[in-house]
Amino acid sequence: MDVLTLLFALATFIAVVLFLEGAYLWWSSTHSPEVKRLNRRLEEVATGVQGAKTATLFKDDSASGSAAGDRLLAAIPRLGGVNRLIVQSRLDLTLAQFLGWTVALGAVGFALPLLLNRPVVLGIFGAAILAMLPTLYVIRARTRHMQQFERQLPEALDLMGRALRAGHAFPTAIKMVAEEMKDPIGGEFRILFDEMNYGVPQQTALLNLASRTDSTDLSYFVIAVLIQRDSGGNLAELLDNISSIIRARLKLYGEIRTLSAEGRLSAWILGSLPFATAAMINIVNPGFMKVLWEDPAGINFIYGALVMMVFGVLWMRKIIRIHV
Repeated sequence: MDVLTLLFALATFIAVVLFLEGAYLWWSSTHSPEVKRLNRRLEEVATGVQGAKTATLFKDDSASGSAAGDRLLAAIPRLGGVNRLIVQSRLDLTLAQFLGWTVALGAVGFALPLLLNRPVVLGIFGAAILAMLPTLYVIRARTRHMQQFERQLPEALDLMGRALRAGHAFPTAIKMVAEEMKDPIGGEFRILFDEMNYGVPQQTALLNLASRTDSTDLSYFVIAVLIQRDSGGNLAELLDNISSIIRARLKLYGEIRTLSAEGRLSAWILGSLPFATAAMINIVNPGFMKVLWEDPAGINFIYGALVMMVFGVLWMRKIIRIHV
């Protein structure tokens, strides 16, 4: 087996890991029990009934550039979750562009091995690798946006609490956050203030904010404001309490990240060590590894090892990922 085939085998393993990682992240952000519970709670608070209407997840602007294209995309099932990820990533990207890049890269990944006279199975794996790149890019942008947003949220809540104590109204406090805080939280609260200023009901604007960000901490803020509006109470003190809880959670999360750094490094080393060892042996003594590439039993052994490594990597990831 030559170096090119070895690279394709390595790319196949990476493709499987990335595909499973992307599928898990997509599922956890749209179908996890915590997300369903928070969405159901927000709907119950907003409507007062169990069977609340499901808000549309598509962007307000055109998703494809034409009305017919928007209707076609809206008719395809489960694209709402994909478009929701794009909206939450804050990328200058439409759903049609995302799908176009996914199909184009998948076609390139499938055609390239065939042009090099490689087996069709390598083309399938190549298509899977390249087709997953736009999804992983959007998920990474969304994660980065959400982490930065949650770091700014306690300071924004403190600012709102001080504004309310000074006698300002709730919309004015939101405007102060929009004007004085940097993006991303400044931009999100600016949209919230504009919606309220242009006549959107307060509860609808707050629910739109929660849908755009999909932050657990922000959902607590939205629920608290909606409940306080109906039951009364000291909103400034409530915001201070939420801010303290969020700060404590972020502090605990940072400590856990520090304590689990050794485990994450061990996972990276254990995951990459077999490939690094195989590459070094193939460079130093190609004949030693040649039997493994050419013998059918050796090829089956490689496939089995790759499958077991995928499960091992996912298991290590499960161990070192601690939710706070």
